[in-house]
Formats: sequence, C-alpha cells, structure tokens
Amino acid sequence: MKNGKVYIALIISMIFWGFSFVWAKVALETYSPISIVLFRLIVSSTAIFIFAKISRIKINILRKDIKLFILLALFEPFLYFLGETFGLQRVSATTASVIISTIPIFVPIFAFILFREKLSFINIIGSIVSFIGVLIIILNKSFSLDASLSGILLMMLAVFAATGYSLVVKNITDRYNPVIIVLFQSSFAILGFLPLFLIFDFNSFLNIKHNFESITAIIELGIFASSIAFILFAYGIRKIGVSKAGFFSNLIPIFTAIIAFFLLNERLSIIKYIGIAVVILGLFLSQLNSVKLRYKQSK
Repeated sequence: MKNGKVYIALIISMIFWGFSFVWAKVALETYSPISIVLFRLIVSSTAIFIFAKISRIKINILRKDIKLFILLALFEPFLYFLGETFGLQRVSATTASVIISTIPIFVPIFAFILFREKLSFINIIGSIVSFIGVLIIILNKSFSLDASLSGILLMMLAVFAATGYSLVVKNITDRYNPVIIVLFQSSFAILGFLPLFLIFDFNSFLNIKHNFESITAIIELGIFASSIAFILFAYGIRKIGVSKAGFFSNLIPIFTAIIAFFLLNERLSIIKYIGIAVVILGLFLSQLNSVKLRYKQSK
C-alpha cells in the first residue's frame, strides 16, 4: 500500500487522542483544567526537546514564521485545550470525543469562507447528517439537552480552535519537521498558560493531595496525546493533505467509547450509539467527494 505507513501513523494518533479524553477525566479528579494543560505541555515540550536533540533535529524556525507559530499555539494547544479540558468537566468522555470528531466538517467550510475553496454538495449533506447525529447524542427523548450546554459550547470552542489550527498548520508542514512544529506550538502555549496557572491555580495546587493515578494521566497526556499524536498527525498532513488526514478523526469517538466503557465504566444507550454512527456516516459523506476526486486524478 502506497500510503500504508501514513495511515498507520494517523490511526495511532487517533488511538492516543481517543485515550486522551479518558486520561483527562482521570486527571480532573485531582487537578484543575489549567494545571492539567500546563503540566501536560511541560511534559510534552521536554520529551520532544530531548527527542530532537538525540535525533539531531535542528531546533529553529525562521523569523518570518514566528507569527504563524504564535497563531498555531493560540488555536492549539491554548484555546483547544481550554475548551476540551473545561468541557470534559461537564460532558462525558464519549460525548466530548463525538463533538471533537466533527472537526473535518468545519475545515472545508472555513476554507471556503476564507480561501474560497470549493464546497461540494456532498460536503454540505455530510455536514447536515453529522449535525443530526450530534443532536441525537446531546438531546434526550423530550428534546431537551442531555448534556451540559456550557460543556457543549466549550467543546465547540475546541472544535473551532482545531479547525483554525488545521488551516494554519497546512501552510508550514512543507517547511518544517513535524517534531519542530509540535515543539514550538507547545512551548509558545506554555507561555500563555503559565500566567493563568500562577494567578488562578498556584495556591490551590500547593495544597492538593497528589495521587499516582492523576500524575500518571498527565504524563500520558503529555507524551502520547500532546507529543506523539500531534507529530504523527502533522506527518500525515504533510504526506496526504489536511482534508484526508482529518478524515481519520472519525475514528476518535469509536476508540473513546470502547476505552471509556472498559476504564471509566461509561455506558451509553442504543440511541447514543446510533448517534455516533450517524455522525461518522456524515463525516464519511463530507469526505466522499474529495476521495473520489483524488482517485480520478491518480488514474
């Protein structure tokens, strides 16, 4: 298979991001969202820096690209992690992962608005179908919210932040090693989170009763979700493009639902599983036209 290594890399990144919702839930039992994000970024930056040094990867970026990297860090990890981690305090891990999996829908929509990239009819149908699937998940039988509105809005903040990240990162993947991209985006984000930590969390953090499970969860988030997964995803974007790589995020809610079932005892009704299936169907439809186009071009 021509892109076999790329697909394997992307699937691994989605597994780690599927785990990330569960790890974050565990960490939230002890730490606040700001503390979790700051320390997972510190773990991530440290691990990537050591790896880059061992691998003799040149650690530098062009001065003209600093603004792009700051914008990248603002979208993700800064805004994304704020939305995701605070949102996970209010919604289940599986619901959060389903909302996050709608990111590939918004990327072509914003690409059309900002860059006038063509938006096909099947893209629009896929977006509508996925939106219906999300409604099935977040609404109960009386059509009222089955999840916290604030939690849903926070997860949508994460979705829009990740959309912005995807649109920015595609402009630099050709010029930089994915390891360098993730190292600098995490390092710049630390500068944003550190003042928030010192203002809001520092005193309470000193008095927290730390435990092994939550500390381990933050380390896992830092190494696997914030480092390896991002590097593999950036590698995927570099090799097959942002739209095709983004399609793999359809797998996140499946992995999260399975992991949350076994590790968090998080059980969903049949209706909720149908909702997940509808979301994934819509995501598939939203990508179908571009997949067909690439197939025709390759022949």
